[in-house]
Order: sequence, then C-alpha cells, then structure tokens
Amino acid sequence: MIQNLIKHLPDQKQLNELSKLKNEYKNLSDPEQFAIVMSSVTRLRPRLGAILFKLQFEEQVNNTKPEIMAVSTACEEIKKSRGFSQLLELVLLMGNYMNAGSRNAQTFGFNLCSLCKLKDTKSADQTITLLHFLVEICEEKYPNVLSFLEDLQHLDKASRVSAESLEKSLKQMEGQIKQLESDLKTFPQPEDVHDKFVTKMSSFLVQAKEQFKQLSTIHKSMENLYRDVMEYYAIDLKKISVEEFLTDLSNFKTMFMQAAKDNMRRKEMEEKQRRARIAQEKAEKEKREKQQKKKHLLDIKTEKDETGVMDSLLEALQSGAAFRNRRKQAPRFKVEPQDFSSTSTAPVLKPCNHENQKAPTGEKLHPHHSMNGTSVRNPACKDSHRKNEANPSVEKRNSVGKKKVTPGGTQRRDEIELGGAKGDMIPEVEALLARLRAL
Repeated sequence: MIQNLIKHLPDQKQLNELSKLKNEYKNLSDPEQFAIVMSSVTRLRPRLGAILFKLQFEEQVNNTKPEIMAVSTACEEIKKSRGFSQLLELVLLMGNYMNAGSRNAQTFGFNLCSLCKLKDTKSADQTITLLHFLVEICEEKYPNVLSFLEDLQHLDKASRVSAESLEKSLKQMEGQIKQLESDLKTFPQPEDVHDKFVTKMSSFLVQAKEQFKQLSTIHKSMENLYRDVMEYYAIDLKKISVEEFLTDLSNFKTMFMQAAKDNMRRKEMEEKQRRARIAQEKAEKEKREKQQKKKHLLDIKTEKDETGVMDSLLEALQSGAAFRNRRKQAPRFKVEPQDFSSTSTAPVLKPCNHENQKAPTGEKLHPHHSMNGTSVRNPACKDSHRKNEANPSVEKRNSVGKKKVTPGGTQRRDEIELGGAKGDMIPEVEALLARLRAL
C-alpha cells in the first residue's frame, strides 16, 4: 500500500495548493479530504520512503543472505571434493587415450566447460555416449568417485544465483541506509509530541547498519572463494563469470545422474532380455529333451515289441503251439514194398471195406473222405472187394495178413501224419522268419 501511495503521491507543489483548502475541508470529496490531510504531514515523501525501506529490509536480507551462503558453500565443496578431483582425472585420462597420436595427446588439463560436451561423443552404434561410459566405469571400478554427487549439494542452488543481482541488491540497501541516515540528520524536530518517526527510524537504522555489515562481509568472503576456485581450475574471470562456471557444473551433475539412470534402465532391459533368452533356450531344450525322450520311448517300445515277437516265436516253436491251429490234412499214405513170397497172392494194401471196417480210435478225419464230407471209394478197392467175394480163400489170407500188418500200418500212419505235419511246418516257419527279417 505504501509503495502504491508513493507512486501516486502528488508532488510537493500540488500538496501546498491543497493545504490552502483546509477551511473548505467539509465541502470537499473524500479523495480531496485525504489529500489535504496528507499535505499537512511534514516531509511526507521522505517519511514514506523510510517506512517502505524498513518494511522491505528484512525481506531483502532474508533473500540475499541465503544466496550468498549458497555460492560460498558451493565454492568450498567444489574445491574440497575428493571425488570430483578423481572424476576430472578420469576424464583427462580418457581424453588423452582418445587423442593418442594427435596434436592434443598428453594434455595436462582441459576446460571444465568441456564436461558438458561428453554427451556429444557417441559410440559407433549410437546407443551410448562417452558420458554413459564414464558413469559405468565409475560405478564398476571407481565407486568412490560417485561421492562427488553428495559433496556438491549446494551446487544446484548456487547455479541459480546471479552475482550481479547480489551486488545490485547490496548497493541498493547501502544507498537506502545512507539516505535514511541523511534524512534523520536533517529531519526537523517534530511539532507533535506523538510524532515518533525519528525515534523509531533511528533504532531501525542501527539494526540495518549491523545486518548490512554482516551481509557485506559474507559477500566479500564469497567473492574471495569463487576467485580462488576459478584460479584453482585455471579459469579466466574476464571470459567466464561465476554464474557460467556454476551453471556448467550443475548441468554436468544433472547429466551425470541422468546417465546413471539410463545405464540402470539399459542394464535392466538387458537383464530382462537375457532372462527371456534363457527362458526361451530352456523351453527349447526341454522341448528337444521331450522329443528325444519320446523318440527313445518309441525306440524302447519297438525293441520291446521286437523282443516280444522273438520271445513269442521261440516259445511257440518250442511248445508246438504254432502248429495247433493249422488245418489238419488227410494223411498221405505211401505204398511201401513188402517182401512176400512168390506164392502169396495177398494184395499189398488192405481191402477198402468201408462198410465193415471202422476208423481207428483217435482219428478225427477218415483218410478216404473228401473235403466236402462225401465218401469216395477207390476203384482198386472195389475190384479187390469183388475178388475177395469170388475167392473166399483169398479173403481168409487177407484177414490173416491184416492181423499181421495192423501194428506196422498204425506206425506208418503216424509217420506219414508226422511227415505231413513237418511238411506243413516248413512254410509257416519261413513266414515267421520273413516277418523277423522285416522287423
């Protein structure tokens, strides 16, 4: 309010003209009445200026002092940080390695403003920068270097401080203090006993001088500190201001921290890809093992089947079960010559008397039955039967011969039947052997 009042306050000539209208005070409007009252105050403008300075002085001190302290502390941290010095050594080493063989090889130092240019040097695949590589080297091999991030805690705040603004604020405060001191010396004695302006402002002036003296002291200390730091790092104050110096370092710190985050995200991504690759390889391996196991089981099953076939075949051959289900055929009789006397007229074969002769016990099929079950007689048997009927003596001799030949005939029938079984066994064995060869 006081600031607006000073801004819109009429000049002294107008105030003098308004003071002449005191007798018409009641007939004037409110703004005019206010102006008449203000015109009655002795040295109104200096009073308002002093009051405004008193109200703003505490705020000015609270704004200026932290900025001075931030710059001073940041300069001390930069100079005393061991991690920051080691970081600069690594940067210099990397630069000399990269510049080997060029005119910049074996350099003894570099400008600190070059720290922000580390991000401009990229790898061949454009994925990482020299700054990312520096951060990775520090994290893996030189973790102590990372302590500079904690050492330079006041760097961000100090980078936002303007030395020119600080100096301007201090000069303004100094001018206001001198102006107040001058006004109090020339200020007339108050006519009103209730006018405490001089008394209040005199006590404030003493406090203001003391605080301003403290600010001036720490400001000079700040200037000495940043001059020492600039000289320590071989920086020309005429070319680079303290604001530029602190801003470059603050930007480098921010980029360094961002590069560390980028490396962490990249490692997490690589780890994620590695795990996915391992999981895929594991799945493929399990799939292959499963297929191999399945194939192995099939091979084992095939071997077991083959082994089972061999075992079954051998067992069937040994037990004779392979021939039990075959169709039995009629025995094949072979006419074997017998040594009869020249006077014997008995036929070689037995008379085929199907009406009076029954099949031997144990024979299921009659040797003279056809496949359709009908009985067919041999013509030779018919003729023999007729001869026997015509010649009873011959029939008698045949009956005698039959009694003698019966045991031998039974044995021959068994041999003939076994021979037929062996004859039938050969094709079946060959078929089984062919099946084994196919397996």
